[in-house]
Amino acid sequence: MATTRQLNVNGRVYTTDADPEAILLFVLRDHLDLTGTKYGCGEGQCGACTVLIDGKARRSCITRLADVAQRQITTIEGLAKGDQLHPLQQAFLDEAAMQCAYCTSGMIMSAVSLLSTRQDLSAAEIRRSMEGNVCRCGTYPRIVSAIQKAAEVMRESRP
Repeated sequence: MATTRQLNVNGRVYTTDADPEAILLFVLRDHLDLTGTKYGCGEGQCGACTVLIDGKARRSCITRLADVAQRQITTIEGLAKGDQLHPLQQAFLDEAAMQCAYCTSGMIMSAVSLLSTRQDLSAAEIRRSMEGNVCRCGTYPRIVSAIQKAAEVMRESRP
């Protein structure tokens, strides 16, 4: 049964009449027109649909709308500040860490969550932490380089 509910997405409050049992991914894409979050496997295994819920990476393809109604949701569209890209977005561009780019938003969102707690990770730690995100094009070395580069930028910009 559809009910009107409010969602806080990217710092903006949206009202939707989507069913509380609806999957967050489809609400974002079909009701809010935030299409940066991608549908991959539909089982929470590939990471293409990753968003942040209260700052933590979460697979939107297996998250019910009812479970996030009072939470802060961040999608790839919410990372940039005006024309200023998030350090991870910029690093992915600088390091050419994408080919088809289908996995990119999920990779970046997982990496944002990862770097929110630590920016001094080794390449092996990054690879281990990102194992739940699949890139069919195989750009993993460039993805790791991009995450390392963003981590460096974030460390240098800390007050």
